[in-house]
Amino acid sequence: MIKTKAAMIFLCFIMMAGCGMQASSESAEPDSTNAHTIKDFADRSISFSNPPENIVALGNGDVDIIYALGEEVVGRPTASSLIKEAEQAAQVGSTHEINLERIAVLKPDVILAHRTMNEKDIPSLESLGAKVVLTEANSMADIKKQITLYGDMLHKENEAKNVINQLENSLGSVEKPEHKPRVLLVYGAPGTYMAALPNSLSGDILEHAGGENIAKDYPALEAFPQYAQINTERVVEANPDYVLLMTHGNEEEVKKGFMKEMEQNAAWNSIEAVKEGNIEVLPADLFGTNPGTKAAEAVAYLAGKLKVE
Repeated sequence: MIKTKAAMIFLCFIMMAGCGMQASSESAEPDSTNAHTIKDFADRSISFSNPPENIVALGNGDVDIIYALGEEVVGRPTASSLIKEAEQAAQVGSTHEINLERIAVLKPDVILAHRTMNEKDIPSLESLGAKVVLTEANSMADIKKQITLYGDMLHKENEAKNVINQLENSLGSVEKPEHKPRVLLVYGAPGTYMAALPNSLSGDILEHAGGENIAKDYPALEAFPQYAQINTERVVEANPDYVLLMTHGNEEEVKKGFMKEMEQNAAWNSIEAVKEGNIEVLPADLFGTNPGTKAAEAVAYLAGKLKVE
C-alpha cells in the first residue's frame, strides 16, 4: 500500500528543491524516460525500467500465458503445471497459500498474483523486492485481457495479438450441440458444493460451449459472487440434462461425496441427469483452475460432452 503521508512529504521536498536534488534510488520511481507502466486488474499502476526476466506466477493460467508469449517462469504453483516446460520451475505454493521463503530465493522481478485472493498479500510480496501484478479470470474476455496485459509488460504486444487470434480461431472452430442442453455446474470440495453462475469462468465456458446454465438466476453468494447455493427444488424444477462437477482436489472423492448428498434427497432421482447417468467430474486442469490459453480446449471438451449422441 502507498504510504500517503510519506509520499506527500517527499513530493513537497522535490517541489521546494526545484527538482534540483535527486531522490535516493531506494525511494524514487524508475526514470520516466525509461520506465514502462502498465495497469493491472486492480487498477494499480506498475512501472518497469526493463521487461521483467525473473517471473513468479501463482496461478496455472498465468504460467500458460507467459509461455505462450515465448517467455518462462522461475516460480510456479505447487499444483501440477499445464506446461511441460514449466515443470522444472520452483514450486512456490499457490494463490491460497504462498511460500514466501521459496519466492525470496528466486529473487523475482515480478510476481503474478490473483486480484481477489492476493491483494492483501501485496506488502509481503513487495517486501521481497518484486513488483506485484494482480489479475483474475472470470470470463474469456478476462483471459484475453490477461494476455494483452502480460504482452504489454513483456514488450511482446505483437505476440499477444497472435495468441489472442489463435484463441479466437480455436473458439470459432468449436462445434456446439444443436440444442442447448440444460446443465448444473457444481464447484465442489468434500462437504462443500456450490453452483457456478454465468459470471464465473466455468459459466462463461459453458456459454461458449453451447449449454444452458440452470443456475443463471440463482442469488450469488456474498463471499463468492461467481457461485450460489444449490437449491434442490429449483434443480429438480429445471431438470438438467447434465450435472458436471469441478474441483481442485481429489476428483473421485468429490464425486463420491456429492453422490452421497444426492442420495439423501430422493428428489434428485427424478432429474434427467441422474436417470441417464450424466453426472461427471470435469478435468481439473481445464476446469478446476484458470486454464489460460487452453480455455479453448475447455470449451471444445465441454461442447463435445454436451453433444446429443
